[in-house]
Amino acid sequence: MTYIIISSLVIMLASLIGVVSVWRNVGQIIEKNLHFLVSFSAGVFLFITYHLSSETIEHASSAKVGIFWILVGIFGIWLIFKFLPTFHHHHDNEEIHVHSQIDARKIILSDGIHNIGDGILIAASFAVSVTLGFTATLSIFIHEIIQEISEFFVLKSAGFSTKKSLLINFLTSGTILIGSLGGYFLLESFESIEVPLLGIASGSFLVVVIQDLIPHSIKNTTTKLHIIKHLAWFLLGVLLMVGVSTFSAH
Repeated sequence: MTYIIISSLVIMLASLIGVVSVWRNVGQIIEKNLHFLVSFSAGVFLFITYHLSSETIEHASSAKVGIFWILVGIFGIWLIFKFLPTFHHHHDNEEIHVHSQIDARKIILSDGIHNIGDGILIAASFAVSVTLGFTATLSIFIHEIIQEISEFFVLKSAGFSTKKSLLINFLTSGTILIGSLGGYFLLESFESIEVPLLGIASGSFLVVVIQDLIPHSIKNTTTKLHIIKHLAWFLLGVLLMVGVSTFSAH
């Protein structure tokens, strides 16, 4: 159990390490180019959606069951936020506040569900062997650094301050403890909900990409050069995640 807790805490630190490092080095440049970095985040999360969808279908009892849970994620998050009252966060230190197109709650909920699935994976891996457990932890950690940096960009674009974005990222990553500790004590029960979690997370991320991130990028395209830059950043996000997944199997 000690290894599982330590591994979960290490992965939670990924929500801070990568972001703090990037922000300290190029914070001002990032602030000026957040609209392009949202396109980068869209590429990252689109790949994550594809990856989670593939895992859902692969681990489900049938492709139909996997697709069902993906659809539950898509329509579930859409319904939740359609009937919940909307709220907006404003950028700090601005005299004129502009509502952001990005609803940060969606990315927070989607990532929280995804992290529970990662926690279950850690618990299951350590149940097999310590070596496999640490291998799974390393793989998740590498993926999480890029994902959490991307989520940080999204939260900033949604209007959160740097401190609030970091805090929300860290607290959201804490949901991994639900999966890892629950998986440790009730592994068989928690493994049975892994496919629904993967499917719902992938569907939720898809809604975030299609309904929030891509429209946000399109809204900020004013010239042909802007469009090319947004596409380049989007492709960079996809290719970076493809590279990471190629060299560190999940």
